[in-house]
Amino acid sequence: MFETMKERDVVTWSSMIGAYAQQEHGRKALDVFQKMHLKNIEPDRISFVSILDACASCATLAKGRIIHMFVIEKGFESDIVVKTSMINLYAKCGKLADANCLFQKMETRNSISWNAMISAYAQHGYSKSALKLFNYMVREAVIPTKVTFYSVLSACSFAGMINEAQGYFDSMKRDYGLTPEDVHYNCLIDLYGRAGRLEEGENLIRNMQCSPTCASWMSLLGACRVKLDVPRAKYAAERAAELDPNSAAPFVMLSNIYAACGMWKEVNEVRKYIKDKGLKKQPGRSSIEIDGETHDFSVADEAHPKCREIYAELERLNQDMKEVGYSPDTKVVLHDVNEETKEQVLCYHSERIALAFGLISTPPHTSLRIIKNLRACPDCHSAFKFISKLLCREIVVRDATRFHIIKDGVCSCADYW
Repeated sequence: MFETMKERDVVTWSSMIGAYAQQEHGRKALDVFQKMHLKNIEPDRISFVSILDACASCATLAKGRIIHMFVIEKGFESDIVVKTSMINLYAKCGKLADANCLFQKMETRNSISWNAMISAYAQHGYSKSALKLFNYMVREAVIPTKVTFYSVLSACSFAGMINEAQGYFDSMKRDYGLTPEDVHYNCLIDLYGRAGRLEEGENLIRNMQCSPTCASWMSLLGACRVKLDVPRAKYAAERAAELDPNSAAPFVMLSNIYAACGMWKEVNEVRKYIKDKGLKKQPGRSSIEIDGETHDFSVADEAHPKCREIYAELERLNQDMKEVGYSPDTKVVLHDVNEETKEQVLCYHSERIALAFGLISTPPHTSLRIIKNLRACPDCHSAFKFISKLLCREIVVRDATRFHIIKDGVCSCADYW
């Protein structure tokens, strides 16, 4: 419909940009914004908020900085809503210091501004800073919202702070009259699971004030994977599938648990079920921005023009890491193949290909920022720590749940994610 319209005003253009941004089609949103600019349509507050959110979703820092300059040029820098979107942009691009600088310079802040900064600290692994900022927010007489408490509970979850999380969970009900939603419960379920308290996590799902979602059972299922609790995993997968019958995720997770236990017959049965039902597994993809251009990679990707150089770099890195103590964690390869094949599979994960491309495309000591659509692979996480120390590089990885800022062989997540 948009393409067939003869007359388009700023509202129409902004609506299209916003629609793409909400669906996380950041690059399409950027294309529309560029066309809008070429048509000499002046952007308004909504235009800027939408395009900044689009840049944040695909973590395109270079284009985000250009939009930031455009915001200043058009006189929107002091707009509280636009500035909050800029905070979110820099946070999602792994530039926490820039996000904090903008936040500190705000003359007026609303709950959304505070929420954005608290969430930024939480996702970057600075849980104590997130909770400290929450306390400042309360002292400033800004009333916390459900979104605020989700960020606070996430901060607790990322740091394994069970008692603190329970305290904040109780406070949102007792002190602010807020009814917890599934996302709040899921943070607690995740915490119980990480602590090995699976029964308490399951009981929490059963006693939720709201209806459990697929994500609730997936939180428990993820914990079952860590503890290899097969009976509970099977039950959780079945409940998750009932709530979202078109998702392959519960069965993929269950298959992975079976594989980790060496139950290959059950693995094959689950994989056959996924195929017979026509369920689509979400493929792992990673991207990296070099000189303002985003490069995408999938597992064992050979489509890039620099494929040969990338794979040569991967081989070199693997050898160099082994010489300083790296040992591939082949347990995370959930296929019934020999050890040599498992090592090759690990070496060709999408995030490693993205990293290798970044290394051959930038000067020494340049920080690299990688975006992955799934959770970080434990072995790749370990490898990145070795590489960061070997090459004196800062490697920032934004996975599906949080940031991993890796420098000098140490990660900001403290190996807890």
